[in-house]
Amino acid sequence: MSRMRIGMLLLAMTITLDAQPAKPRARDLGVPFDGTTGQWNAITDVAGVEVGHVTLNSGSGAKAVRTGVTAVYPRGKAGVHDRVFAAWYTLNGNGEMTGTTWVEESGHLGTPVLITNTHSVGVVRDAVIEWSLRGGAREGYSGDFSLPLVAETWDGFLNDINGFHVKKEHVFQALDSAKSGRVAEGNVGGGTGMVTHQFKGGIGTSSRVLDAKDGGYTVGVLVQSNYGRRDLLSIAGVPVGREITDLLPHDGKPADGAGSIIVVVATDAPLLPHQLKRILKRASLGIGQVGGRGENSSGDIFVAFSTANAENKKTEGIAKLEMLPNERINPLMRAVVDATEEAIVNALVAAETMEGFEGNVIHALPHDRLRDVLRKYNRLAPTTPAQ
Repeated sequence: MSRMRIGMLLLAMTITLDAQPAKPRARDLGVPFDGTTGQWNAITDVAGVEVGHVTLNSGSGAKAVRTGVTAVYPRGKAGVHDRVFAAWYTLNGNGEMTGTTWVEESGHLGTPVLITNTHSVGVVRDAVIEWSLRGGAREGYSGDFSLPLVAETWDGFLNDINGFHVKKEHVFQALDSAKSGRVAEGNVGGGTGMVTHQFKGGIGTSSRVLDAKDGGYTVGVLVQSNYGRRDLLSIAGVPVGREITDLLPHDGKPADGAGSIIVVVATDAPLLPHQLKRILKRASLGIGQVGGRGENSSGDIFVAFSTANAENKKTEGIAKLEMLPNERINPLMRAVVDATEEAIVNALVAAETMEGFEGNVIHALPHDRLRDVLRKYNRLAPTTPAQ
């Protein structure tokens, strides 16, 4: 067998491009949530939003690679050069999201949002710029592509994070593979090596569709979840972390607020940047409902964008805009809270037990025991078909 052929086989074993089969989600297990979801119960229920993952999973011991890249397009690949109104917010800042200074200053987002591990932010940022240039981006349309949003959470318990395994080619693949529809969750993309409340965590997503009287707008949330103590874990108001006290990491020590969470909020409601920041802050409440406390060593960083107001991409003349009155914003705030909560639980439910760096093991949240705990507290709901 040729050396090239061997290399191609190794590459195929290492990289997964969002090929995850459909898995049970929280509602499939009977976890009750408030609100009405969209078709996919995902951030992609906001028309135009596309998501792509590249998952790197190979090796063992000190050479275990358990990481990846997740890409979110506000208006899909076809509208990658369009600007959208955007805002960012940090609950606790022990983390990184590049490009936020310009989002704060301009009120716009002009790039996809990328999520990866802490030590790969630089290579991902540079790769997004190169990818944009290859796609025809130039300073003339806004220059936003030079300041992409790249966020991180730390996966060093399971991943050889100091091996710098994410390369620019992986970023290109995540960007090129993005699509609408169902979004893979759990041990995928940037969430591959992540931990949540000392269970396996990762990528999760959910959506809410407002009632017609509230405009029928859609809110979608995607999280890269990697935070929290076990004893604080609460699902549907039930103290799951105090009921399932085993299956801890091998050292058995509580994670005192260690880790981070990135939240991406999308909506088709016509909101201006200051209004997007208002609803975005409510992601903190969704995290709090699951048991996050925004502790000292946690990087809880959020970004929101609106796909409405297509004319805000104009660089000349007058852009005609619409704005939802502040008096109509409450349902959107509630939607962000509910979708963030469900996205985190979906990440926990989709994730699978993983052995990684130096033999470290993180166990998945056991579905049968979760159902037993919900039943004990009279919170087990009728299940709904998998999306």
